[in-house]
Amino acid sequence: MAPNPTIMHAVEQLGYRVTIGDVATQAGLNIAEAGQGLLALAADAGGHLQVAESGDIVYLFPQNFRAILRNKYLQLRLQEWWQKVWGVIFYLIRISFGIFLIVSIALITISIVIIITAANSDRDNDNRGSNYRGGFFYFPDLFWYFSPNYYDTSYQQRRHNSRQTSELNFFEAVFSFLFGDGNPNARLEERRWQEIATVIRHQRGAVVAEQIAPYLDDLGPGYKQEYEDYMLPVLIRFNGQPKVSSEGQIVYYFPELQVRATKKGRQSVPASLEELPWRFSRAGSGQIMLSAGLGVLNFVGALILGNLLRDGTVAAQLGGLVAFVQGIYWLLLAYGIGFLGVPLVRYFWIQWRNKKIVARNRDRLSRARILTNPDANLQEKIDYARQFAAENMIENKDLVYSTETDLLDQEIENSAQIDAEWQKRLQSGE
Repeated sequence: MAPNPTIMHAVEQLGYRVTIGDVATQAGLNIAEAGQGLLALAADAGGHLQVAESGDIVYLFPQNFRAILRNKYLQLRLQEWWQKVWGVIFYLIRISFGIFLIVSIALITISIVIIITAANSDRDNDNRGSNYRGGFFYFPDLFWYFSPNYYDTSYQQRRHNSRQTSELNFFEAVFSFLFGDGNPNARLEERRWQEIATVIRHQRGAVVAEQIAPYLDDLGPGYKQEYEDYMLPVLIRFNGQPKVSSEGQIVYYFPELQVRATKKGRQSVPASLEELPWRFSRAGSGQIMLSAGLGVLNFVGALILGNLLRDGTVAAQLGGLVAFVQGIYWLLLAYGIGFLGVPLVRYFWIQWRNKKIVARNRDRLSRARILTNPDANLQEKIDYARQFAAENMIENKDLVYSTETDLLDQEIENSAQIDAEWQKRLQSGE
């Protein structure tokens, strides 16, 4: 079984020397999963275990461990290959909607022009010598009606400005207008547990429930009271232990998160978990207006074409492209309706979704504000939690065993270090 990609990524971000607590914090994984994943990765990638005097274990990995695994596992090679192929396939899917829009408009416009030209030609033959210019539409007016004002200078300037504010090309912008740009909170649960673990580490492994509440949801009305059931998932995930003071106050400490492999700068963490609002589209305003305008143009053109083809005789007489377009007319009409209907429905759905996101963010932030000015009871709990706070940094000098070298060599080296320590003490007269 191939190693966990999340753990592999966390090991790379942490500099290839990690503890279980480091990986659990970085990746938001539970302690058991992080421990099993690190053992499997060390066994497969030639990693080493370093044991400190305290019994804590540090995992050391070679920086080329991905290449080692790639040579060992066909599954990893196939995953990397598929990621590249899927990137190309998905890009083609994205631009296909814009391409189909242009093709649809072209087919509809050309068919209308052919039908009207044929109708005008028949009328000219029937009314030779007259000045009659009737018909369903006057030819120049038809092109003016369908024109998106592309050659208008002000339009070109707006489009230039939209390119400056958007990284999307036209075809990508059409897809973004239709379907948006994905869920901005797709990694919300991962972020939630990363931030909770980071808060615990900032408090040196010992916290009170009120410090974790701003990162959880659906706590119910009793989260401020003595019942703290919402802490159970946190305790299970990070192998925490509750402690009760003589006054009956509960605090929580997490031994595995108190152990670090390297000393790094304090990682910032927001006061509460914040969900990002959904955006309608990442495309620029000019690109959105162009996409919507072409969508309206396509839909109106489909209605006009449907009126011209309603009896079926025109397509039978003209044949060729007109007959082909009549055969796929309902597909063109359905695409025209969907092109305008999908963004409209999605717009109202986003408004509804964002209201709920704002409410949840407000609730979590209100819990965080309790910590800015804690009452006497909460401050007493925080002070009691600090009694269990600790931070164990495992450096090379703290190691008693490592799988990097032979056990006998390490015992000889350790004995030499002990002898050197005694010699120093004797010389200093201790």
